[in-house]
Amino acid sequence: MGSIFKNIKGDRLIWAIVALLAIVSFLPVYSAASNLAYKGAGGNTFTFFVKHFVHLGLGFAIMYGVHKIPYRYFKGLSLVMIPVVLVLLTITILQGTTVGGATASRWITIPFVNMSFQTSTFASVVLMVYVARYLSKMKDKTIGFKASILPLWIPVFFVLALILPSNFSTAAIIFVMVLALMFLGGYPVKYLLLIIGLGVIGLVLFVMVAKLTSGPLKVKVETWENRIINYANGEDTEADYQIEKAKIAIASGKIKGVGPGKSIQKNFLPQSSSDFIFAIIIEEYGLIGGLFIMVLYLWLLFRFVIVSQKSDTIFGQLLVLGVGLPIIFQALINMAVAVELFPVTGQTLPLISSGGTSIWMTCLAIGIILSVSAKREEIKNKEAVEDNPLEILSEAI
Repeated sequence: MGSIFKNIKGDRLIWAIVALLAIVSFLPVYSAASNLAYKGAGGNTFTFFVKHFVHLGLGFAIMYGVHKIPYRYFKGLSLVMIPVVLVLLTITILQGTTVGGATASRWITIPFVNMSFQTSTFASVVLMVYVARYLSKMKDKTIGFKASILPLWIPVFFVLALILPSNFSTAAIIFVMVLALMFLGGYPVKYLLLIIGLGVIGLVLFVMVAKLTSGPLKVKVETWENRIINYANGEDTEADYQIEKAKIAIASGKIKGVGPGKSIQKNFLPQSSSDFIFAIIIEEYGLIGGLFIMVLYLWLLFRFVIVSQKSDTIFGQLLVLGVGLPIIFQALINMAVAVELFPVTGQTLPLISSGGTSIWMTCLAIGIILSVSAKREEIKNKEAVEDNPLEILSEAI
């Protein structure tokens, strides 16, 4: 164990914040999972606790392994992984895995291990690395729209097109994050506005075509429409039921909360251990607990920006922002849904909500960021040695 801590590199505060979020997640997940346990696991809540522990353990193993890889290698890996991602997303749509009794073409079943994996979250990380690579490559060149269509926008289009039919919210978040990274990377604003216009037109055409069909795609599109319309009109729907229970949980928590494990709304709130875990946290730990979680994510964002600014290359700067900003953005969306600032999106709270894929891909992204910060530490230590004659002499001896 000591050798592992000795070999940990990168920003120590990021390690500490991520570890703290993981530790904080155990009690809320254990408490919120009781409803699921009594419905499907014979009242054995400890099973969910162990499962969450395993997911986090694997996540930290991924983070540790990835942060040891020099971040420059991710340039080439993104090129290799884009075709792999497209294949995985295609298989996922064709497979149409059933999760919890419902058809869900977001997951792909991993053979022999009886596990489901949400490919869109992996696709998001790979795509952001790919975009960062392209922008760093074109940093000192004039970017033309036509010249960027094939190497940049075609991969983005295919990834989003394969995610959109089954997961509109994830596709929308990826699209927004790609645009944000493009803006930060110096891509011409006039071209970004053109892409936004084309994206809106493409979405409208997709909806129109889907509504002409009679299959599950039409049902999916109608579900999106109903959620947006009902959110605007405040009508009584299943989504409103979830939001209503979430607001009751938040109101019950007040300042200090009702206490660990004493949530009442976890017995009525669907997805209480994943999509709406923030409401359970506030119910049990109050406004103080909710603000504490929010501060941790904002602190994490601050450290991402620091690591980005201190990176020795343009690729490193864009890479940190590309894989780091979506984590914070997703967390804020999850919190906003719980307090009805956004309609229900199905986005989890990174590192806190239960669910293996979300935890693993978040840890993958953070591992990449730590790899960038580790390189900066290596350069800094090397400069310190070169500036100190005694160190040079001792090394020579």
